[in-house]
Amino acid sequence: MARKKKKHEDEQVDESWLVPYADILTLLLALFIVLYASSSIDAAKFQMLSKSFNEVFTGGTGVLDYSSVTPPENESDGIDEVKKEKEEKEKEKNKKEKEKAADQEELENVKSQVEKFIKDKKLEHQLETKMTSEGLLITIKDSIFFDSGKATIRKEDVPLAKEISNLLVINPPRNIIISGHTDNMPIKNSEFQSNWHLSVMRAVNFMGLLIENPKLDAKVFSAKGYGEYKPVASNKTAEGRSKNRRVEVLILPRGAAETNEK
Repeated sequence: MARKKKKHEDEQVDESWLVPYADILTLLLALFIVLYASSSIDAAKFQMLSKSFNEVFTGGTGVLDYSSVTPPENESDGIDEVKKEKEEKEKEKNKKEKEKAADQEELENVKSQVEKFIKDKKLEHQLETKMTSEGLLITIKDSIFFDSGKATIRKEDVPLAKEISNLLVINPPRNIIISGHTDNMPIKNSEFQSNWHLSVMRAVNFMGLLIENPKLDAKVFSAKGYGEYKPVASNKTAEGRSKNRRVEVLILPRGAAETNEK
């Protein structure tokens, strides 16, 4: 009898492995369900799901706190807000680009008018224009208005200065900087102690004559003097020194601060 009982026990099969096997199948099924659901959501929901995973690792509300992969209503509102903010930024960017293009076009038109004036008056050797990163720059040789070592505009040249003032009538007005420059030849007379003083007074006197034009707004004008410290050519030659003795009119882009001046 003992042999028959032992033989019966040996014939029983160990089925304990079925429990972990069933667990594995359950986990795989759950995984496939999540993958299928993830592949079915749109881009906005996927972004929300991604955000939820990130919050899990940062201590926020995780994806497991949702009953489904569809975000709650208030989270959807958040996505709409982000989308709206992005659209507003795009609109603002496009607006600024259009304003910049219109601003550049206006400066180009002013440049064309000045160049026509220079050509009509045969002043090619005394005036020139150049579009720079700071704005439209009009360069005037000092010899066209001033005697050597003087800061007062010659009487015979006042009408020309007033004609130039008409070229600066822009609506709405732009900020305009008048700057004086000299060569590096030392100067010391009864009026000026240095080239710096001379350059400042030339800029101030020229600006003062310009704003006598009632069509110009004096509030948008400012004057600066740089003396010999911003040369455009070598001071070792007479030709170079002649180029450095100049008055510059810088017409700034709209919205630009004076600190943008070179």
